[in-house]
Amino acid sequence: MPKLLLLAAVLVGAFAGAARAGAEPKIAHFTLWNGLEVVVVPDHRAPVVTHMIWYKVGAADEAPGKSGLAHFLEHLMFKGTAKNPGDTFSQQVAAIGGQENAFTSSDYTGFFQRVPRDHLKEMMALEADRITGLVLTDEVVRPELNVVLEEQNTRVANNPNGRLAEQMDAALYLNHPYGRPAIGWRHEIETLTRDDALAFYRRFYTPNNAVVVIAGDVTPEEIKADAEATYGKIAPRAEIAPRRRPAEPMQEGPRTVTLADARVEQPSISRVYLAPSSTTAKPGESEALEVLAHALGSGESGRLYRALVVDQGIAINAGANYSGTALDYARFGVFSSPKSGRTLHEVEAAIDAVLADVIEHGITAQELESAKSRLIADAVYAQDNQATLAQWYGSALATGQTVEMVEAWPAAIRAVTADAVRMAARTWLDRRTSVTGYLVNSLKPEEKHS
Repeated sequence: MPKLLLLAAVLVGAFAGAARAGAEPKIAHFTLWNGLEVVVVPDHRAPVVTHMIWYKVGAADEAPGKSGLAHFLEHLMFKGTAKNPGDTFSQQVAAIGGQENAFTSSDYTGFFQRVPRDHLKEMMALEADRITGLVLTDEVVRPELNVVLEEQNTRVANNPNGRLAEQMDAALYLNHPYGRPAIGWRHEIETLTRDDALAFYRRFYTPNNAVVVIAGDVTPEEIKADAEATYGKIAPRAEIAPRRRPAEPMQEGPRTVTLADARVEQPSISRVYLAPSSTTAKPGESEALEVLAHALGSGESGRLYRALVVDQGIAINAGANYSGTALDYARFGVFSSPKSGRTLHEVEAAIDAVLADVIEHGITAQELESAKSRLIADAVYAQDNQATLAQWYGSALATGQTVEMVEAWPAAIRAVTADAVRMAARTWLDRRTSVTGYLVNSLKPEEKHS
């Protein structure tokens, strides 16, 4: 059964950096006559392949009032075609010992299989068939809607952290559709129909709106031949217009969200700032934000952890993150949880002091080099995961980047200067464009943030 996998922003392009430390794979990229893009990432360490198809459509492309439709259709894509009815696709994957799943984000929807090399062309034919061959009846649509609603219960309605994150996103984006959850608002999910799903499918599921990424024991030559023999048989069925979403207005005031729930075991504070994505940032800006996030909050060596946990002893954790893989806007975040006996107000004040110092003085030369080295080193280690290789390229191309931009990433990281990091902090760590979230136990009033 497909699951909603909100893929966190990966280190786009990091594999190219890893390649410079070892044997560089010859990445191939070509486009079929029908507009389907194909990326091939050779990895000959084992006779297995990861096959992924990414559709350039996600929750941010839904019509108002139809939130959750992209994710609902992701589920329905497993309901069979005229040629391969019911769960034939999944049965064939299971029969050969393969794995499959799917994911939906604000910008893309994807499906993947990890199978023995000899069965790759079979997977390509099955996936090509369901680009246009999906068959839906009310008998399969209605029960699957209940499955989605139960997933929303688990991930959001009965999860205080999920509810807070959902509310913070809604507050962060004043006008852009990133403010609605990828899984959808529950009251709108409940109204989705078979006709809604089919209309969305026919509009966006077409070869000229998709990217196929294959990582594994393959060569570009054989993949091109197999792609033409499978995907190449599918004609485009819709013209795809440029993806233009509403822009954010000038944000002039910080927002706060407090979520109190009796099930909260550990209070926490988190803050997200509106930031440019890898696609929309000025040259070098996204990379500077990557380095800033690592310097502030990459594990126990990050400045936030050292200040709040080690030096002041007021928190049990602290960190930062930058989610830059997006078509439009990204988020820069900081977070922490207080020690028992400490308050969220104390922790927030300490976070603000660290951020103010970085905005004023920047990061040290040691922090700069350490952060850049970690980014590259993480990429070296991450290349052992074949699925991650496919994700790097798929998420990049599905959000407006190119293979060339992916390959240029490590050089851009190496070029980041201390001045660029300080400028990024001064520009984007602006409280007026932020949302601060407080997660507290409703039965413990002493945990209030002020």
